[in-house]
Amino acid sequence: MPAWKRNCGNDACPADKRAPVRDAVAEMTTMTTTAETVDAFHRGKFHLIQPLGQGHRSGMDAMLLAALVSCERPCRVADLGAGAGAAGMAVASRLEEAEVLLVERSPIMTDFARRSLALPENARFAARVAVLEADVSLNGKARAAAGLPDDAFDHVIMNPPFNDAADRRTPDRLKAEAHAMSDNLFETWIKTAGAIMKPGGQLSLIARPESIAEIIAACGRRVGGIEITPILPRAGENAVRILVTAIKQSRKRLVLRAPLIMHAEGAHRFSPQVDDFNNGRAAYRRR
Repeated sequence: MPAWKRNCGNDACPADKRAPVRDAVAEMTTMTTTAETVDAFHRGKFHLIQPLGQGHRSGMDAMLLAALVSCERPCRVADLGAGAGAAGMAVASRLEEAEVLLVERSPIMTDFARRSLALPENARFAARVAVLEADVSLNGKARAAAGLPDDAFDHVIMNPPFNDAADRRTPDRLKAEAHAMSDNLFETWIKTAGAIMKPGGQLSLIARPESIAEIIAACGRRVGGIEITPILPRAGENAVRILVTAIKQSRKRLVLRAPLIMHAEGAHRFSPQVDDFNNGRAAYRRR
């Protein structure tokens, strides 16, 4: 099927409404008329098919989320609400011993993920990535029967649809479907993450700053050792996203880390550190 083919390796693709940075315009390498694009991430190390003009498109948010996963040995990673699979595939692309499960309830988006894995550009890691069509909100035996057993994953990552009333009213069918379970979203998703993580496993997520209280409350006694990093477009500006990690069964205190600055003053390029995260050259490790 013909598609726009774009390079998202240097900067976030501009169609992603949720991406924290607007300064960069992705390079269009080919163009045809279609309802989807094939986008290159990590400077062409993997490619993603995603819908054009509908749904939540993946860009910088997904790459920063993937950078939160760090493991020096074989590990299992679940990407909850994976969409087309950008974050989970970014983990698999960077970590050669990671096995990744993309969990998404939308059959349309799981089809994008499966077709992306079939691309020859993704053959290097495709065998280590699986797609599961399942609802993150399932509980207990129903969740296990759907393919999400308890205590099974070393890492659980998530980029939930942001709880915004305007987004809930969207005429976009894919976005409306994503926002259909916005009430108590973090409580529901973090409950599932806590159940399917191994003891000592790591929860990682990216969210808007206004969600911080809801996230901390949802963590409760399920996970501890919470680390929160504000993401600032430039020094002195307000945070536009937060990165959150926590450890199952940890009782360590919350840590508010130094902000992650996307751009230098007056510059449009990403800072060297952020560029490394965006292109899969480094992990953003816990303290």
